[in-house]
Parts: sequence; structure tokens; C-alpha cells
Amino acid sequence: MKLTLNIWRQNGPKDEGRLVAYEMKDVEPDMSFLEMLDLLNQRLVLEGERPIAFDSDCREGICGTCGFMIGGVAHGPMKMTTTCQLFMRNFKDGDTIFCEPFRSKAFPIVKDLVVDKSSLDRIVQAGGFISARTGAAPEANSILVSKADADLAMDAAACIGCGACVAACPNASATLFTAAKISHLALLPQGQPEAKQRALRMVARMDEEGFGACSNHGECEAVCPKGISIAFIAKANREYLKAAVTEEPEPLMRV
Repeated sequence: MKLTLNIWRQNGPKDEGRLVAYEMKDVEPDMSFLEMLDLLNQRLVLEGERPIAFDSDCREGICGTCGFMIGGVAHGPMKMTTTCQLFMRNFKDGDTIFCEPFRSKAFPIVKDLVVDKSSLDRIVQAGGFISARTGAAPEANSILVSKADADLAMDAAACIGCGACVAACPNASATLFTAAKISHLALLPQGQPEAKQRALRMVARMDEEGFGACSNHGECEAVCPKGISIAFIAKANREYLKAAVTEEPEPLMRV
């Protein structure tokens, strides 16, 4: 396959970035998008140029590390797919593909396609820990949880924190991410002791990090590689409202 890649190049956070075109003539259809970038980087190194910086780790679609805009869509054109699981057979010979970093005030650019997504980690850290003792694995039936609640909790916990929802949202909102993290513990008995303070603290941290507000565009759900439903936003809103009328918010933990 022959492709033209227009890739965002930026040496550092304070430098001015630009799109640079690269011609690729030896792309195999069964390569993943990241493997294709690896091939380009090998060529750039041999030519004495700086390789393109991009994030990756597991390359199995479960860590949430990879991710950038491909053709204007977070993670690319295929639904329920991370960048590392996007294969070149989903593109046509001769295509021109634009690759840019996620754009959000809360995701400052580090270099090229790499952004700092530690703001999402701080939202999770603001939620704190659960006080339920874990110990050894209990008998499965000793804590009664309905099948419906267990399934919903697992659906919410599937969030890998890739940040695609933020990049796709016109407001750069992290509401779907935060809602998933609030909801999966709010649905389980182990999450109940700190449920109210967790909701208050995580929403407060989300606002402090500079994310925008949710206006129900639904773009977050459309690009989520794990198919997290925006129904969890309604669940998190209910948890937050219950907490707001009955609890005094505790100070945010500084990290």
C-alpha cells in the first residue's frame, strides 16, 4: 500500500508545531497503525531525522496509553478500536491520512503526538480508596450483588482512561471518564462507605483540571474504544446530586 501521512511534529510544549508530510510505499495491510509508524520511524532514524514521538505500551487495546487523532477522529475511523488495534487494511491504497495529538487544555502537548494525560490520573486519585477490607478472596455468594448491577459495574470498569472521550467532545469534557469511575464503585456494596465524598471530590478535581462541561453531544460514546455508555453520566449525576444536598465536600487531596 502507498499512503501519504500528514503528521503533527512539535519538538516540545513551548515550540510551534506543524504538519509534515511523509510518503509511505511499503505498508502491509496487516500492519497495525502503530506498526506502520514504527516502520516510518526506522526509516527516519536511518535518514538521520528525529523519529516521531507517540505513546504505546501493551499494544493489545487494554492499557489506554496509545491514542491520537487519525483523520480527525480519536483512535481513527473504526468503532470500538484503539489506535494499536487499528489495522492498515481499513484504509485504501493512496489514502492521505492526517495524524494529530488529542487537543485539550487539560492534555498539554509533550512532543509530536504525545500529550500529558496525567489529569485523568488525578481525577481517579481524588476519588480515594475504598475502606472495605479485601483480605483473601471471599466466597462469591457472601456479598449479594444483583446480576444487573454486577454487569453494569463491569461495563463502567471497562474504561481504560485513553482520553478519546475528551478529544472528541466539543467542550473537551472528561465527564464520561469521570462518570465511569464514579459509577462502577457506586453500583457495588464495597463502594458505598465513601460513595458521596468520592462523587464530590472527583467532580471537583475534574473541574479544577480545566475540562469543559458536558452538553450531551454524545461524541464521547461514539469514539470510546470500550463502548462506555453515556447512561453512566446520568448515573454519576444522580450520585453527585445526592451527595451535594447531604454532604459537605472534603478538601481535595493534593498529588
